[in-house]
Amino acid sequence: MSSWQAVRIVAGFFILLSLALGIPGSPVFVNQWWLAFTAFVGINLLQSGFTKWCLMENIMRKLGFKANI
Repeated sequence: MSSWQAVRIVAGFFILLSLALGIPGSPVFVNQWWLAFTAFVGINLLQSGFTKWCLMENIMRKLGFKANI
């Protein structure tokens, strides 16, 4: 698995988790402030699309994932 695939998997997991924790109708609701984390992940994805740099991808490479091909 390449680092960009791992980034998208982690981002998708973070978004789903923060939605589950931040939406009042969810059975695992904690607080609506979890939705700010959803926005943070989205902003980082948008930023990486424009700048072609992603901190999470660098972290994934250091964890042993191969670079983009």
